[in-house]
Amino acid sequence: MKASNSIFTKSLHLHQPTNFKFLHFHHFHKTYIPNLQNPNKITFFRVCCKIKVPQDKNKPVSQKNVLFDGAPSLKEDKKEGDNGGEGSPQPKKPTSSMNKFLKRLPQKGLAFLSNLPLAIGEMFAIAGLMALGTAIEQGEAPDFYFQKYPEDHPLLGFFTWRWVLTPGFDHMFSSPIFLGSLGLLAASLMACTYTTQIPLVKVARRWGFLKSAETICKQDFAEKLPRASVQDLGVVLMGAGYEVFLKGPYLYAFKGLAGRYAPIGVHLAMLLIMVGATLSATGSFRGSVTVPQGLNFVVGDVLSPSGFLSNPTETFNTEVHVNRFTMDYYETGEVSQYHTDLSLYDLNGKEVIRKTISVNDPLRYGGITIYQTDWGFSALQILKDDEGPFNLAMAPLKLNGDKKLFGAFLPVGNDDSQNVKGISMLARDLQSIVLYDQEGKFVGVRRPNSNLPIEIDGIKIVIQDAIGSTGLELKTDPGVPIVYAGFGFLMLTTCISFLSHAQIWALQDGTTVVVGGKTNRAKGEFPAEMNRLLDRVPELLEKIQNNPSDSISG
Repeated sequence: MKASNSIFTKSLHLHQPTNFKFLHFHHFHKTYIPNLQNPNKITFFRVCCKIKVPQDKNKPVSQKNVLFDGAPSLKEDKKEGDNGGEGSPQPKKPTSSMNKFLKRLPQKGLAFLSNLPLAIGEMFAIAGLMALGTAIEQGEAPDFYFQKYPEDHPLLGFFTWRWVLTPGFDHMFSSPIFLGSLGLLAASLMACTYTTQIPLVKVARRWGFLKSAETICKQDFAEKLPRASVQDLGVVLMGAGYEVFLKGPYLYAFKGLAGRYAPIGVHLAMLLIMVGATLSATGSFRGSVTVPQGLNFVVGDVLSPSGFLSNPTETFNTEVHVNRFTMDYYETGEVSQYHTDLSLYDLNGKEVIRKTISVNDPLRYGGITIYQTDWGFSALQILKDDEGPFNLAMAPLKLNGDKKLFGAFLPVGNDDSQNVKGISMLARDLQSIVLYDQEGKFVGVRRPNSNLPIEIDGIKIVIQDAIGSTGLELKTDPGVPIVYAGFGFLMLTTCISFLSHAQIWALQDGTTVVVGGKTNRAKGEFPAEMNRLLDRVPELLEKIQNNPSDSISG
């Protein structure tokens, strides 16, 4: 036999199924490849066979090459689609009651709700209502709106209290209009997820082979490797993080499937945020109180429900005692911080928690949060001619601007006379008291706890202490954890959505491998990545017939 009739084989060992018992040769196929160094042609034989399994002796099963253990089984009798591809079989799953319910919904209704312009309009409407709720004072008594937006002098010529109270804009975030807008947006998100995003994920999960070189060349990226093996290409793609499927001369690979799930995650995150916001608006309690130092109050007496889902708990029976209220000052004398030492007691009078709170450092207990929001001047403790101490109530005085001023009055002489005269005391904070005599003339300044007496109209006055009052805000908000979880999930899924979903198909055509691929993102970087991967595919070299032992003479 001449050298031209010699048989040379080159094997690439990959993971192959080994549980087949019957083999028989079906036919031989010859391929002629020119030798670059020898003008003679070398004949290569490729052995093709059919594999039979004992369960059905009349049904042939094609040989399959799979590059990883988790590849799904291929259906042999799957017909080729119009685009030259073969889809992967999808197991039938039992239809859930929710799917049955959704399938009964009119398709026109789902198409209407999943309309993108409608969703954008809903978001703009919600943003406008939120802006209006910020501009209109919330939670005030009706008399406030009667005076703020009177009918005889309407704002902008038409806006009166009726525009506030009738639609419930005085409690905007629990009003039917706002909650209805949130519900409509939630319905649009769910409809879009069901009709668009879930089908896209199902399509992306299907893996299939393209059996036409023309179809592969029509992809966003296409290349031909003249002396290559599709198995070697599969090994290179696996090293680059692709999941690879091989069946005979056909290859399919993909990576970045998580990016297809990201839009669904974004929709779920937005639903979580809206659910949490709705629960906060309709299921929370809020209240504020100003308590002098040394007094108590019960939590449930302060809190008021904000909506129909508000449900009080056992913590509402907790008693709060103000142990001490203090203030910090800048060098200029301005107030820098407020501190309140609080003790919480249960029904048995047992102290359950104690903490000194300040602005931006609240106390949390049993779902209730107590914030430090304001301060006041409750009373002035004095000695009069070494008698006392007496507590003089300090009343707030109106000033232009945000600065506070408190005043007290100590009567002097006959209290039954029509013209009562006395000593006036004014204070801007808790660290200095300004005193005036009966004629309103300035007498002097004393610091509380200084124990320095001052004589006014024959009366000796000693300022012993300044008793402050703390302004506290209490609230329960069960929707906060849900809102935080929704925003965290939104940030995560938004980052995942930037992952590219890349697909690659290949076909072995003789000694040439036709490769094509596409991606949904990073389309500019995808060709460069593909070229780097294809450069790593080894080139197949022909065996030179220069060894006499390799020839079989006839």
